[in-house]
Amino acid sequence: MTRSLFKGNFWSADILSTVGYDSIIQHLNNGRKNCKEFEEFLKESTLKRALEVFKQQVDSVAQCHIQLAQSLREEARKMEEFREKQKLQRKKTELIMDAVHKQKSLQFKKTMDAKKNYEQKCRDKDEAEQAVSRSANLVNPKQQEKLFVKLATSKTAVEDSDKAYMLHVSTLDKVREEWQSEHIKACEAFEAQECERINFFRNALWLHVNQLSQQCVTSDEMYEQVRKSLEMCSIQKDIEYFVNQRKTGQIPPAPIMYENFYSPQKNAVPPGKATGPNLARRGPLPIPKTSPDDPDYSLVDDYSLLYQ
Repeated sequence: MTRSLFKGNFWSADILSTVGYDSIIQHLNNGRKNCKEFEEFLKESTLKRALEVFKQQVDSVAQCHIQLAQSLREEARKMEEFREKQKLQRKKTELIMDAVHKQKSLQFKKTMDAKKNYEQKCRDKDEAEQAVSRSANLVNPKQQEKLFVKLATSKTAVEDSDKAYMLHVSTLDKVREEWQSEHIKACEAFEAQECERINFFRNALWLHVNQLSQQCVTSDEMYEQVRKSLEMCSIQKDIEYFVNQRKTGQIPPAPIMYENFYSPQKNAVPPGKATGPNLARRGPLPIPKTSPDDPDYSLVDDYSLLYQ
């Protein structure tokens, strides 16, 4: 920053006016509001995004979102700390400016009151002089003496009010110079804060966008691995694999024959009927063979498309 813009552009011809200072404060408040809104956005969008991914049961992508959520919470914390730091810095300057504003207004009022008193005393002296001039032909010496005493008193009052008025004007000028100096310092401090805020806010947004962009790239890479595995999936081979692993036999059960209790040939077989195997008591199911290296069967990250 080669030159300061605040201290040269926020003045007013009215000594009581704080329009320039108020304009700077309003702008700084708006900037602080922007930081607060972005901070709330970061806090709101962290766990929500991770939970949405969890609902999709994509563990790998969910883990990346959790990491992103942690990064966003950290960025939100930094934003909050930065905002509070600037708030404290501004508070110190604002307290000083509030004090000089009150001092300036109070001294200006005292000066104007002293001016009114001085002008009134001058009018009183002028009236006393005119009264003495009009009473030059009076023969009553007591009345003339009273007029002269009043004139002398009014002259003394004018001198006293004039000194008081001049003293208040001098004091007001000192207060004005002090206020002007503090106003310049405040402008420079506020401008430095504003430059810092814009730079910090811009970098925070830049980092946030980069994090979101990287998250998209990472998620797409994980999804691409799933797509590659799905490209190798064969419906026919998966069915054949399931049949070979879980088959229980290739011969259906024999028909149930009628057996007469009184017939001596209970186990006779009707002509033309083949005798089926004795399945009254079946043996245990065969143990499925596992073939993890079977090239005809595809797995997606240890997840089988077959219902085990």
